[in-house]
Amino acid sequence: MPAKNYLKPEQKEKLQKALKEEENSEIRERILVLLLLNDGKTQAEIANFLGCGTKKVSYWCVHGDAENLETLKDKRMKGNHIKATEEYIQILLKTIEKNPEEMGYEFGRWTANRLATYLEKETGITLSSSQIRRILSRKKYVYLWAKSSLEEKWDIEKRKAFKKKLKEYLRITQKNPEHLQVWFWDESGFSLRVIRRKNWCLKGTRRKVIGDRRKC
Repeated sequence: MPAKNYLKPEQKEKLQKALKEEENSEIRERILVLLLLNDGKTQAEIANFLGCGTKKVSYWCVHGDAENLETLKDKRMKGNHIKATEEYIQILLKTIEKNPEEMGYEFGRWTANRLATYLEKETGITLSSSQIRRILSRKKYVYLWAKSSLEEKWDIEKRKAFKKKLKEYLRITQKNPEHLQVWFWDESGFSLRVIRRKNWCLKGTRRKVIGDRRKC
């Protein structure tokens, strides 16, 4: 470990100036590591003072160069990664509002992985599904079960007439069950297609999906 006052006066002055001017909190922390090391503090004392791990302090004690402040930047800060642009985010938000089937896909719901794949083709930016989820979370989107609905196929007048008739049938059933009984039944079927009911939607809302099934 370097001895106390191992920095040259001009190096120390350079670090102190950078500490005042640097906007990135992580780089300021790394500058402090070098300055505290120069002040004679041990790595454990520095870690305790900064509230971070000793491994982190050890790394920057070795890799941080007072002569070259660029060494205090990691790969992400140097721009070696591709991150989501504002245009990318806007395309993402527009995409989740569209039905994948209308865009020529066989699946009916967007997952984070499918969104990442589609957006990569559209923008050339590669993000993981977890990064997609974080972006949507920041935009107040959640992945919830959708509400099945057949409202688009309802005939309002026929529904009113049916409810009125059903109400009368139920009245007769309760009064004279030996004359009339009302039965309800449902049907089931099989399909090779997976029906996904979860959808991306803004917090506080729930997307509606058509509740009917297509027969094969």
